[in-house]
Amino acid sequence: MTTFTSAQLPDLTGRTVVVTGGNSGIGRAAARALAGSGARVVLAVRDPAKGRAAAATMTGDVDVRRLDLAALASVRAFAENFTGPIDVLINNAGLMVPPLGRTEEGFELQIGVNHLGHFALTNLLLPRIRQRVVTVSSNAHRAGRIDFDDLNWTRRPYRAFPAYAQSKLANLLFTAELHRRLTGAGSPVRATAAHPGLAATNLLAHLDDERSPLQRLRAAVTDRLSQSDDDGALPTLYAAVADVPGGSYAGPGGLLQGRGAPELVSRSRAARDDALARRLWARSEELTGVTFRLATSQATNVASAPDET
Repeated sequence: MTTFTSAQLPDLTGRTVVVTGGNSGIGRAAARALAGSGARVVLAVRDPAKGRAAAATMTGDVDVRRLDLAALASVRAFAENFTGPIDVLINNAGLMVPPLGRTEEGFELQIGVNHLGHFALTNLLLPRIRQRVVTVSSNAHRAGRIDFDDLNWTRRPYRAFPAYAQSKLANLLFTAELHRRLTGAGSPVRATAAHPGLAATNLLAHLDDERSPLQRLRAAVTDRLSQSDDDGALPTLYAAVADVPGGSYAGPGGLLQGRGAPELVSRSRAARDDALARRLWARSEELTGVTFRLATSQATNVASAPDET
């Protein structure tokens, strides 16, 4: 089997790729590789100044647009102001184990940004998408549990890692149900997911207090076992361009899926629960006010570019 590297990216000239959170970490690495292969890349970022700084380090056609996934008004504005087709949407932005916070709508910050913001964004953009929707999850999804009675941690004492794991499980359930709905609509668009393994990114930058036990643990683990942002971005790129089925989940194929070349990997039993995926989708529609926006006729008309990657 051929090992996938960024050098195997096809010529993406004429393709448009939107990367949320593309100003740092694996999002920036993926965006840089895609732009270098000829794609027009749109960095959808909360801080445009940081986005422009990241774009300045990339070659090719790179645009920067503001998107705050913690505010549905910003998500709607981004979608309404976007013109032209999108070949690939990469739902990359995310938060990992921050202190308790709330989105503008009052959602717990991790489920709000990691899942609900991307859920709304994807559905609002879907009539423009022609090839793939890639959502970045995590191996932490295996510890995840969807608590429909307290999805936003308003009744229980907040616990950062279980909240994170819930959001990452939600990413995979979203991908599975999106794939089912796209197939039902006769759309050629594929929904896929990826995880970076153990990548030394800035997701845990808020733990930089050296006195923090979590910071000390992070330093000990990441210094020894993590891979670079460029390597951590490979599963995302693989899920975006490789000839993989809709609903696929890509990650490092090495020990414990922590590092190594990307390949299709397993997911937890909960992540394969179709009834759970449908229930979460319905709840997400209720919370965001956004529904699946792709009729069969739209699937035929909009997705006119074949997925030749």
